[in-house]
Amino acid sequence: MLDSDLASLYGVTTGRLNQQVSRNIGRFPDDFMFRLSQEEYSALMLQNATSKKGRGGRRKLPSVFTQEGVSMLSGVLQSERAIDVNIAIMRAFVRLRQMISMNAELAAKLAELERKIEKHDRSIRTLFQAIRQLMAPPAPPRPRIGFRPDP
Repeated sequence: MLDSDLASLYGVTTGRLNQQVSRNIGRFPDDFMFRLSQEEYSALMLQNATSKKGRGGRRKLPSVFTQEGVSMLSGVLQSERAIDVNIAIMRAFVRLRQMISMNAELAAKLAELERKIEKHDRSIRTLFQAIRQLMAPPAPPRPRIGFRPDP
């Protein structure tokens, strides 16, 4: 997101946002924030029909923030809205950690249940084999080999 858009969302001026970022630049590595090149900015101006230089336009190239940078901004800015956003982010992280923990417990219980079922499956298979053997018709008696006197 552009610095000007974030400034309006957080209820501060773009100048104030950029001032706080420059004072806390160590909190904004390249994967949190970067500046648009002149070429990218020109394309953006054409796409959004922004004003020309000298007529209220920007003096510096805008900063662009990734989702991590947006989160970091909420901790750096001192507006009420930024504080509310920072609290909401912290609560979301706690809920996410709880959900991951619950999923890990559930996965462990599921694995234990699978082991029990496999153990019982073997026992049940053995039981069915025994039942099938009992249900099988008895083999016909084999004729005796050798001499048998008539009674």
